[in-house]
Amino acid sequence: MLRVGPFLRKRIMKTIPSSGSHRLLAGFSVFLIATTFIVGAVGCTGGNNSPLPQNLEIRDWHDLDAIREDMRGSYILMNDLDSITAGYEELASPTANEGKGWQPIAGNNTFVGSFDGQGYEICDLFINRPDGSDVALFGVVETGGVIENAGVVNGNITGYEAVGSLVGYNRGTVRDSHFGGSVTGDLDVGSLVGVNDGTVSTSYSSGSLTGRDGIGGLVGKNEGTVSNSYSIGTVNGNDFVGGLVGKNDGTVSNSYTSGTVDGRSFVGGLVGRNEGVVSKCYSTDNVTGDEHVGGLVGQNLHGVVSNSFWDTQTSGQTNSDGGTGNTTVEMQDIATFTDAGWTITAVGPGETTSAYTWNIVDTVTYPFLSWQSVV
Repeated sequence: MLRVGPFLRKRIMKTIPSSGSHRLLAGFSVFLIATTFIVGAVGCTGGNNSPLPQNLEIRDWHDLDAIREDMRGSYILMNDLDSITAGYEELASPTANEGKGWQPIAGNNTFVGSFDGQGYEICDLFINRPDGSDVALFGVVETGGVIENAGVVNGNITGYEAVGSLVGYNRGTVRDSHFGGSVTGDLDVGSLVGVNDGTVSTSYSSGSLTGRDGIGGLVGKNEGTVSNSYSIGTVNGNDFVGGLVGKNDGTVSNSYTSGTVDGRSFVGGLVGRNEGVVSKCYSTDNVTGDEHVGGLVGQNLHGVVSNSFWDTQTSGQTNSDGGTGNTTVEMQDIATFTDAGWTITAVGPGETTSAYTWNIVDTVTYPFLSWQSVV
């Protein structure tokens, strides 16, 4: 059967008059029947036996808001969205929804579809819901849902629990995405994802983050997998504060941080408290706090930290509850990482080699992920 998505359905309804013209309605019905027959005749495929395109295009804030009408749909962003894009004032601005700004895409039916940003960015997103949970562009992404190739830039997001910029609570997949702006919350707050019980990979944050408990530069609380990612932002909190992840009960691998982290207790350059696995990661964050403070991990509680490092000079910390502390010179020496079994290769300035997880300009830079753009 021909599936009519929400955007096409809206356009169809605009062409049908509210009264009169039964002929038009009848003609339209015949058109739908004929079209359905044709699609069925070719087995819902194109001439080359490939599936017909199902993606619904997002071109303005109205289109983005309409995602909540079909939480199983497949969506692609066709251009940047910002403060001058249609729909911003009524949907995502500081005056929208009585000053609460954007209403997170969530509700009774959590998002299980796919959203491909195609490298475009969602700019100027404003959310002010200090008592809210699952606060972000997408409130909840369920198992099977995919958010990819998306950026939230110049965002200003405030919530209470499970707060992020892109996803509040993720049980699905977030990949190839990034954030720049500010996020503020109370419990389990991350610049990109508040709580991750799925997968976050090849993503980064360069924003600023403020919260109380479970505060992470990329993910607030991780119960899933975080890999091949980094944060270069500013993180401020009270307890369980990390440059990448505030509280880790899952796996963090092949990731790094380079920014500042400040908290009270259980404060780490990479992870505030680790009860899971940390592998092949490093931190150069400047780290400050009062108790259980570490250059890499603030507290390692029955977890595993392996083949990971922190810079004792840039961090201002000689101790960590896991990992190995090195000088800046040692952190820029490829031998430090090859000896630890990292998949890393030396490249020239401005070059990358994607055959390896990590690249380094030996004796010049810290390791960086091969998917990063290098200038």
